[in-house]
Amino acid sequence: MNGDLNNLISEIEKISGEAKKIFGHLNAEQINWKPSETSWSVGQCFDHLIKINSAYFGEFESIIKGEKKQKFWETYSPLSGFFGNLMFKSLSPKAERKLKAPKIARPSASNISPTIIEDFVNHQAELADKIRQTENLETKKIIITSPFIKAITYSLFDGYRIIVTHEKRHFQQAERVKQMEEFPR
Repeated sequence: MNGDLNNLISEIEKISGEAKKIFGHLNAEQINWKPSETSWSVGQCFDHLIKINSAYFGEFESIIKGEKKQKFWETYSPLSGFFGNLMFKSLSPKAERKLKAPKIARPSASNISPTIIEDFVNHQAELADKIRQTENLETKKIIITSPFIKAITYSLFDGYRIIVTHEKRHFQQAERVKQMEEFPR
């Protein structure tokens, strides 16, 4: 398998294992506890990741099946590499600027099921499988359009990188919530 893809899959599996270890035992109250009305709970962080990652799955399936047709902008955009790096940096845990989640990827405001961590781990296995199915493709040359901002294009590989760094960002957010003094024990 492509070494870069293998590294991303390893990171996805590591995030899954850590999520199960750190958050898998939490009860419904703990999963849904929020530091404030405008802050997210542990459950909302993982619900958001499932929603945002799932928005890519249709495109991934099209690529895996060999049915993807490059759109005009994907073929001719001179900015795909720029956008890939920009999104990667903007969504990484190191980015200090908060971004507003796209409407379709906002977490549920109501009670998140205590099975959210198990759901996330299963989702991660599906994501890793989709990446494995593209191992023989030139993922750095296949250009996709952001499912959230239609003017933004980047390589399929950058899409994978964006997903993984974004997961790390919200994983750390969930850890901060769990470490708060007020968090229910």
